[in-house]
Amino acid sequence: MALRFFNTYSREIEELKPRENRKIDIYTCGPTVYSRAHIGNFRAYIFEDLLQRHLEARGFKVHRVMNLTDVDDKTIRGARDAKQPLQKFTQQFKDAFFEDADKLRIKRANDCPAATEQRYVDKMIAMIEALISKGLAYQADDKSVYYRINKFPNYGKLAHINLDELQSTGRVKNDEYDKEH
Repeated sequence: MALRFFNTYSREIEELKPRENRKIDIYTCGPTVYSRAHIGNFRAYIFEDLLQRHLEARGFKVHRVMNLTDVDDKTIRGARDAKQPLQKFTQQFKDAFFEDADKLRIKRANDCPAATEQRYVDKMIAMIEALISKGLAYQADDKSVYYRINKFPNYGKLAHINLDELQSTGRVKNDEYDKEH
């Protein structure tokens, strides 16, 4: 019996067709490590665990990568408030996340890279610089970088968002920084 999944892009239930025979690569977003994860956060990781275990039980070889976001506004603010270096501040929450996941018997991903790992930072900077130089992103006064979403013809396709109908929301107005709309 074939495995079938809902494809968000096509909005159809489709048969799973691995690129390589019996091998599945899964990339998932892990926690932003500025506080302890709560049961609502773990719901996603429990699903990922169940999906991996089910695929493996069906004979697939699964390689799962889960990123850890250890640098963003919340982690920087938390480290500053705690008067700790960013790495020390986030490490305690990385450790707590894995301890809690182990208690819940959630299978660990094969690789859990952190955003600040040097093997990725240089590539991220180069990609951001390329987006800015092509006019596809801009830097705000506070040095944050944002996409110029109107420059991406396919922006919103996955979520079925029509840019012509997109309006600013309360969240945009309440952000801590100015953005182009």
